Amino acid sequence: MSIVFLLIILALHGVRCGLVLWCMDSDGVFMLVSCLTNECRFVCVLEQGDRTDKRDTSAFNTWKDIIIPGNVDDGMTKHGPKLIQPLPLSRRKYLANYLGRAQGKAGRLHLIELAKQYPDKLESPELKFKGPDKLGRLEYFQHLRNAKFCLAPRGESSWTLRFYESYFVECVPVILSDEAEFPFQNVIDYSQISIKWPSNRIGPQLLEYLASISDEDIERMIDHGRQVRCLWVYAPESEQCSAMQGIIWELQRKVRQFHQSAETFWLHNGSVVNRDLVEFTNWKHPLPLP
Repeated sequence: MSIVFLLIILALHGVRCGLVLWCMDSDGVFMLVSCLTNECRFVCVLEQGDRTDKRDTSAFNTWKDIIIPGNVDDGMTKHGPKLIQPLPLSRRKYLANYLGRAQGKAGRLHLIELAKQYPDKLESPELKFKGPDKLGRLEYFQHLRNAKFCLAPRGESSWTLRFYESYFVECVPVILSDEAEFPFQNVIDYSQISIKWPSNRIGPQLLEYLASISDEDIERMIDHGRQVRCLWVYAPESEQCSAMQGIIWELQRKVRQFHQSAETFWLHNGSVVNRDLVEFTNWKHPLPLP
């Protein structure tokens, strides 16, 4: 969906904003801070959703902005044969896994050390992204599907693509990012499809807790995840369930029942007019829409 189309939707539904910003990386978030202090009007559409980012400030606002899913590999989300298929729980080798680099982040470093202490429970292979030992996408998903729980700590920002990828290998995601925000919270109960654990309690207690969860409960969470994971897929508009459908839901929720502004007036008969006393229902766009 293009930014122009999003703007048209907002205009048609009366959302009061000046701009929709599709912010796809953390630098895009930082650029918005000065605009916020100057009371710019915009809706930011982004994956991160940090309440506070690495610069101790955040441009994200749960009142107006929209979190979108990360873009999972098409080989896992397309109709028909997938890149790989999920394994039955009984065939999974590990209780949990963490597939990611350390990046000097405390939570990630703790998980890598924990994997060294409990190699039979937690898999955390060294990921190489170049050279002969580079982990290809097939091998990556083969590792990801080989555990009951997929651990998702924060990186440079609070979100991680592994959270979304885990649903397509049917591995229950364990969120280890305290300030993470997630898409479509108006319609999804995340407590039914994931676990969120305090990031300052990464250690043996986490593995003990995960080991205490029955396969029956894991299967229940996986089944709930199957029902909503279509909302992570950027599918064509013909699809009944997709990320784009979720974005439209979120935009529609921002419509006010009453439209008050410095340029909005109303009369005794309930009609809402502009400064020239022209009803907004009769107002014409100054330029034709594309």
